[in-house]
Amino acid sequence: MSEDRTQALEEEEKHGSDLEGAKNQNTRREIVSYRRQLVYNTISGTMTENTFPVYKVDAIVTFFRTEVLTGQEAKHFTKNDLAPSPKPDAVQRLYMRILQLLYRFKPECHYMVPFSENIQHPQLHEWPTAVMSVYLRMRQFLRMCYVYDFSLNDLLAPKVKRTVTILSGIMNYLHFRKQRLDMTMGHQERFREDMDKLQAYSRGTKDAQNRKKEWTDVALEADVTIPPEQQAEARELDSALSDLQTNTMHQYQEVNAINENIAEWKTEMAEKSQKLTQLKVDVATLKENIGKLKSQIVESPEEMKIQMEKMKENVKNIKLAIETADERLVGLQGNVQGVTHSEAEIQLMFKLLQDLQSSMNKTQQHQEEKREQIADQIQEIDRETQHHRSQVTTLRDACSQETEKAQDLFDRLLAALEHFHKRIQNHIVEGNNDIVKMTANF
Repeated sequence: MSEDRTQALEEEEKHGSDLEGAKNQNTRREIVSYRRQLVYNTISGTMTENTFPVYKVDAIVTFFRTEVLTGQEAKHFTKNDLAPSPKPDAVQRLYMRILQLLYRFKPECHYMVPFSENIQHPQLHEWPTAVMSVYLRMRQFLRMCYVYDFSLNDLLAPKVKRTVTILSGIMNYLHFRKQRLDMTMGHQERFREDMDKLQAYSRGTKDAQNRKKEWTDVALEADVTIPPEQQAEARELDSALSDLQTNTMHQYQEVNAINENIAEWKTEMAEKSQKLTQLKVDVATLKENIGKLKSQIVESPEEMKIQMEKMKENVKNIKLAIETADERLVGLQGNVQGVTHSEAEIQLMFKLLQDLQSSMNKTQQHQEEKREQIADQIQEIDRETQHHRSQVTTLRDACSQETEKAQDLFDRLLAALEHFHKRIQNHIVEGNNDIVKMTANF
């Protein structure tokens, strides 16, 4: 559309030289009227080129009965309301329902006069107030549908072709709006699922850390030592777990930074979209200004050339701004794809961390079983040692008793032996005496 304006202005520059060669006022007026007609034809030619498909009347009636109107209004809205001669009341009521769907502006609000206006007889202005309210709001809304030439005749005396074109633009916009709403709802649902997953993962990580702390405290309090063949494996698992925890914290920090960047990019995209919308509105406003300035065309060629150059610069600036916004949008889309890839990698790392945590749990469970077995063996050895000690004590007592008995027997034998020696000595003495007596007798 801006290119068509530029072409029209260039053609005006070509014909501007005709003013310099004009010799009288009549010729000058003819040239000015020719230029005005040329600009009008160019603009009207651009307005007839639609950027949306023009639907059939049956498709339009079916769409608005199912998507916009409800209840009795949907039942009573038929093809006869649009063709062959549109009914102003039906068209106005349909526009009111469209505004209510998009902006929550109820139909009865169109009939209300602002309290700031001091009108003597407000009841006389009810009908024109509603018509002007619908006209002003539809004129603002239809710019988003790429319909820039909406007028009061489209409300008061609508034509079939014009009404079908306007409703086709609105229908195209409502299709686009529905698609974007579905996409937005999908993004919101995925965002909620991701937030739930993140919270669940955070809770799982905290529980795992708490369990690890408890197991560490239990291991420190227990007197049972880890077997030497498992100490190296335990140290490796502890170091791997600490490395994974540091990597996880680093990844979480990167995710938070990426989320902040995404929020900033979204705000920038919203600002760029708002600026782009404003630029489109400015383009439409410039088109309206061209229509208004048709009656105020300056007849001086120099001033006309200056204005033409200014308008060319404005058109170039608008094109550059649109290209910059498109490039920025492409860059932001690439960044969003990078963020999505990073989220997938983080999920993979988290899955690996869960696998390692499960293996760590299995190893710790195995260690606990080994510790219980070793503790049972130690208790059994203690019981056997106590049993052997009791047996040794019993044997010592029996040995001491036998020793006492042997000592008593030894003492008695020694006393008997001494008594026997004494008797032998007595017998020897008596024998010697008897021998002496016998020798004396012989």
